[in-house]
Amino acid sequence: MELLLFRTDIKSKKKVKSLKPTFNNHSEIIKWSIDLEDIDNVLRIEATKKLSEEDVIKLVQLKGFYIKILPD
Repeated sequence: MELLLFRTDIKSKKKVKSLKPTFNNHSEIIKWSIDLEDIDNVLRIEATKKLSEEDVIKLVQLKGFYIKILPD
């Protein structure tokens, strides 16, 4: 399993909801969440080893959101 962390501009429940179909139906994503309380609106994804950070960035950018890899 892989843990991927990203900084985003997703700041509301409505925006989180717009990503649900994309993430919930993705075969490589096991679990995901967005921390709306965190200043960086952290997107946390537990995924199989097959899912890359670049794949997630493309998915989120296609929905019109800012996303950047959060360094360790």
